Amino acid sequence: MTSTILLVDDYADAVDVLALYLKGEGFDVLTASDGEQALAQARSQRPDLIVMDLEMPVLSGYEVAAQLRAIEDTAAIPLIAATGHSHSRQLEQAIAAGFNAVIVKPCDPDQLVREIRRLLDSRASTV
Repeated sequence: MTSTILLVDDYADAVDVLALYLKGEGFDVLTASDGEQALAQARSQRPDLIVMDLEMPVLSGYEVAAQLRAIEDTAAIPLIAATGHSHSRQLEQAIAAGFNAVIVKPCDPDQLVREIRRLLDSRASTV
């Protein structure tokens, strides 16, 4: 069964490049360009994992993560924060908001795929 990944970033070129790469790695990919769209997609499509920028218009990644964790249907979806900040404070805030992992942008696509597979594998082993 193919896993579905939701990519969320307000930078369209980044989403396009990563979506293409992830599709090439065998994933189905959904996209959203802001936090509101991310919440709607997560609730309606129930992706297997979400990769989300932290700094976005409308709702930040932190706010979206907190809301997803508060909704029973989306609480268990693994979340990867994608951020251009490598300061420990932002990384700690992301984990506190409910993210399972943090990658610093620009990231190596292979590293992202490894992290996605690690989280999906760990989720499968607990289900």
